[in-house]
Amino acid sequence: MTPTVPHILIVNPWIHDFAAYDFWAKPLGLLSLGAILRRAGCCVSYLDCLDRFHPKMTPETVPGETYKRHGRGPYLKTTLMRPAGLEDVPRTYSRYGILPEWFEEDIKRLKPPDLVLVTSLMTYWYPGVKETIGHIKTVWPKVPLVLGGVYATLCHEHAVVNSGADEVHSGAADADIFSIVYRHTGWQPDAASDVINLIDLDSYPYPAFDLQSRISYMPLLTSRGCPMKCEYCAASRLQPIRLERSPDSVLQEIKYWHFQHNVVDFALYDDAFLYRPEQHALPLLEGIVKSGLKLRFHTPNALHLRWISAQVAKLMFAAGFKTIRLGLETALFDEGERHDQKVTHSQFKAAINHLRAAGFKKETLGAYLLVGLPGQEETSVLASFNMVHKVGVTPIPAYYTPIPHTLLWDKAQAASRYDLEADPVFTNNAILPCQKDPFSWDALNRFKHFAQNQC
Repeated sequence: MTPTVPHILIVNPWIHDFAAYDFWAKPLGLLSLGAILRRAGCCVSYLDCLDRFHPKMTPETVPGETYKRHGRGPYLKTTLMRPAGLEDVPRTYSRYGILPEWFEEDIKRLKPPDLVLVTSLMTYWYPGVKETIGHIKTVWPKVPLVLGGVYATLCHEHAVVNSGADEVHSGAADADIFSIVYRHTGWQPDAASDVINLIDLDSYPYPAFDLQSRISYMPLLTSRGCPMKCEYCAASRLQPIRLERSPDSVLQEIKYWHFQHNVVDFALYDDAFLYRPEQHALPLLEGIVKSGLKLRFHTPNALHLRWISAQVAKLMFAAGFKTIRLGLETALFDEGERHDQKVTHSQFKAAINHLRAAGFKKETLGAYLLVGLPGQEETSVLASFNMVHKVGVTPIPAYYTPIPHTLLWDKAQAASRYDLEADPVFTNNAILPCQKDPFSWDALNRFKHFAQNQC
């Protein structure tokens, strides 16, 4: 007897942290899996613990506007006790997302699923993942639940022991999703190979963002993987193979979301959008410009400066790029130890000149500068901020998060006042984990003040 087509629930969990904000942050991987499962014939439901547009959300619930510039905005937050071991950190720790009672009501409205898939992002956000799974298991204790995502991959053993999931999947789930479904439900599509081609990103369905309460912006992934091997980054472990979509495929997706769902703001999630620009970014940018569409593009994951030519800069400006974030690490190119080799001083200066000549202003241009690296001196951070300011770019502090399996992990452990291996919560960048002295607002405020006010 052929098993019934399964009902699969996909869940985006709460965030537990000292600070969180929706800076174009959506669970793209989870919603891509949802789309793959729908194409195969599954019934897919979605619950989002971070839903800023939940039906119960009111102006009284979230102070200020829920719908901010370019689709961004604040999450509802509820104060929590600080995690064990972080009691001495003088910061407010919160649950970000909808209220637990709303989540439980949403769960109980659904037909019981045959399988639940939960994603995870930052490793130190796992307490929110654990709480989410606990609520689901309270309502449906016998429904199998599989956890995937970044935390599940980079801290696999910790997740197996602590998350409460029935199964923890490591790595991208695209290749394994139908074996996961079969293992827990007994169902599989007639020909899984007809659903997607794993090495052809153009064969993938558009992510199931239509399951959201509202689409205020659209994440866009035009490629996977990064050719760089920065010591502080886990991109090559999370996505070891570089794959690119065809420019026409991306343009058709942009048109789909714009015309079918009135989307104007698009956030590029690529780790290396500008890599080999002649083959990828340039034809896409040319297609966007020729389309005549009035759109806004944002680059929260940062762009590599070395590939910003005069042509690239002009096309980005013409296409409607509004938020440029540049990946830098440090602006002191000839001093101290470097943990990446993304750009030289001359490449940096040339890229900035191209961007300014194309029409981008300082309020549009921001450069991520790493703060809190093992052994990093405050004076070098402030000097980097100053240099970036002088060339007409806004410095943006990017507080370092120690990540397991990266080349910098051992140095991070040695520099930290915490046992980073014992609990991912100690890797939270909000507490500057790679300094020996206890957390102090003084240093953090100096960085923020200098970044905002130095000219």
